[in-house]
Amino acid sequence: MKHLIDIKELSIKEIDELIEIANDIMANKEKYAKKCEGKILATLFYEPSTRTRLSFESAMMELGGNVLGFSSANSSSVSKGESVSDTARVISGYADIIAIRHPKEGAPLVASMKAEVPVINAGDGGHNHPTQTLTDLLTIQCEKHRLSDLTIGICGDLKFGRTVHSLITSMSRYTNIKFVLISPNELKIPDYVKENVLDKNHIEYIETTSLEEHMKDLDILYMTRIQKERFTDEAEYVRLKDSYILNKEKLKTAKEDLCIMHPLPRVNEISVDVDDDKRACYFKQAKYGKFIRMALILWLLEAKENKNKEKNSNSEIIDVIKCRNPRCITSIEQELPHIFEVVDKENGVYKCKYCENQIKK
Repeated sequence: MKHLIDIKELSIKEIDELIEIANDIMANKEKYAKKCEGKILATLFYEPSTRTRLSFESAMMELGGNVLGFSSANSSSVSKGESVSDTARVISGYADIIAIRHPKEGAPLVASMKAEVPVINAGDGGHNHPTQTLTDLLTIQCEKHRLSDLTIGICGDLKFGRTVHSLITSMSRYTNIKFVLISPNELKIPDYVKENVLDKNHIEYIETTSLEEHMKDLDILYMTRIQKERFTDEAEYVRLKDSYILNKEKLKTAKEDLCIMHPLPRVNEISVDVDDDKRACYFKQAKYGKFIRMALILWLLEAKENKNKEKNSNSEIIDVIKCRNPRCITSIEQELPHIFEVVDKENGVYKCKYCENQIKK
């Protein structure tokens, strides 16, 4: 069974194929109107969502398929204590493909281990959001006509921003990419992203607290909101929430062909006076999301029917240690095996398979 849990699972060739399918869908909508007739998508959203959930549902319906699911944990059997594993097993009998969003990191991976149908990660905590990244890549390709030779500014919550982590991971595989990482010191990009993606791949990047200082150099500006739901201390959120507000004044030094993106929802980090600027692409970006999800649903269902098999990792160690990340799915589902990959055997450094948190034995 083929799933999409992490953007790293897709090769550049596969990403290009999905973008090509999405572009064909946009150009030939009637051709795809009955492609999923008789198929059912289950949307299991344990966390609130508007764009992602509705774009998945719209995508399936435009392909001629049907949709079932829930939009919050309170309206599912999780309120009675049902595990992600059991939910995935049950829903596999009702649907042909599953999209799952969960506040705990690694939950979609758990679902994919137990489900009998393809599983799509629609966001897990502050960890990954691969379909948003595919949306971002399609947006960049359509607006800039290339995925290489770009300077990308990413501004806001870089610590908990799963869209940020996935975008950096994906764009780092293209040529001549440079990142300008703009955030408060408290919300800087996690070390594991810097070490395992940027440093490992020799990607040029700058960490800064100033948006204005580097505006003139940017081809892409990816704004993100400071996410209240990721904070345990509300006072800390209030102190940081207005760190960056993009307005027309701050765009005076920007390039004429700058592409301004945002995964949405927006709070106040982009002023409404920017909305009519020709460089504002965030509403188009949301629309592109429907088309790339249509492409992904078709691609995964076809892979299922062709019985393609994933490669299994031989580097996993089970129950050697316990993950200490409070956001990891293992923190609430105690029956799960603790699976780790060896990072540095000599120094006893391991990486949790579910949330990628690194710990020392």
